[in-house]
Amino acid sequence: MTGRVVIVGGGAIGSSIAYWLTCEPWPGEVVVIERDPTYARASSALSASAIRQQFSTPVNIAIGRHGFEFLRRAGELLAVAGERAEIGLVERGYLFLASPAGMPALADNHRVQREQGADVELLSPAALGERFPWLSTAGIGAASLGRSGEGWFDGYGLLRAFRRKAGAQGARYLAAAMVGAERTGRRVDAVRLDDGQRVGCDLLVNAGGAWAASIGAMLDIDLPVRARARSVFVIDAAEPLPGCPLVIDTSGVWLRPEGRHYLTGVSPPPERDPDDPPLEVDHALFEELVWPALAARVPSLERLRLVNAWAGYYEYNTFDQNGLVGLHPDLDNAIFAVGFSGHGIQQSPAVGRAVAELIRHGRYLTLDLSPLGLERLRDGHPLVERNVV
Repeated sequence: MTGRVVIVGGGAIGSSIAYWLTCEPWPGEVVVIERDPTYARASSALSASAIRQQFSTPVNIAIGRHGFEFLRRAGELLAVAGERAEIGLVERGYLFLASPAGMPALADNHRVQREQGADVELLSPAALGERFPWLSTAGIGAASLGRSGEGWFDGYGLLRAFRRKAGAQGARYLAAAMVGAERTGRRVDAVRLDDGQRVGCDLLVNAGGAWAASIGAMLDIDLPVRARARSVFVIDAAEPLPGCPLVIDTSGVWLRPEGRHYLTGVSPPPERDPDDPPLEVDHALFEELVWPALAARVPSLERLRLVNAWAGYYEYNTFDQNGLVGLHPDLDNAIFAVGFSGHGIQQSPAVGRAVAELIRHGRYLTLDLSPLGLERLRDGHPLVERNVV
């Protein structure tokens, strides 16, 4: 296609799409609408920003592998005027711990990951204790460790680099919020902004993150995407944890290094995880769930010190917790890239490239994201991902 592409949402997903779409000259205009250019409440800026291959579905594994290769080269690929992009990539694996009851699922996931080319290994409790002597193996049946192609990075740095490079390549950013849309039958003709502007579009991309459902509603589309608050806690350990990977405990509590400190958190239980809550830190979650689990798994963390905390939104897909990517079946010129359920920042390089290919060529070329298509909502066929953190 040609003409004006309007991307609603200038976070990591939207800015990645804008970057990839303008890597080659675009016969038209690429406009990105971002309601808050400070990104004070953006999920991309508030994420714990890690990337992995250890998923249970081939499409998510492929997205992770593609994304990590991009992050390895992001400094040069996103450089502007000779200035390299700095995203602080640390290559260190995820460590998924499984109870004896969870071993069959872990083994099945491992088989799928190996079939897809992921560099992962299974560890027995004895091997786990030998490699990470600071870790208690009580209640562990087995563990899966990523040996390469996983780690963490500066998510806000990646977002800024995508945005800066997209702008240098010709994308135009508007600091405004979408408040309405003009639709004729199966086509979106224009969006209306809170500053009074009307922006016509040949194609609309909904990359609205935690606010994607409100954008969908303006198009008369019901999206099962809701904002879910996630708290990240910064702790000071009493003793160092040599070689600490990103640990996913059997309790669901996660832990990873961040400079001289460690980040940790957990998804709240369903009864404490409402839709569209205030963006506030749940300190009770730390006291009741996180700290006890950490102290049981890493005995020295019984003496940890909490030094900081923040909260960010997951753009939670209540249907199946996977991204919703592609043309909407009820619209001819609207592509959605939403609902990544906490994986948006890590999946942004691959999703941005795939969506840009879909726009430019009408099909996926590098990475087939058709399993994430929105038809599964209409057909009632969820894509089940067992490794949701």
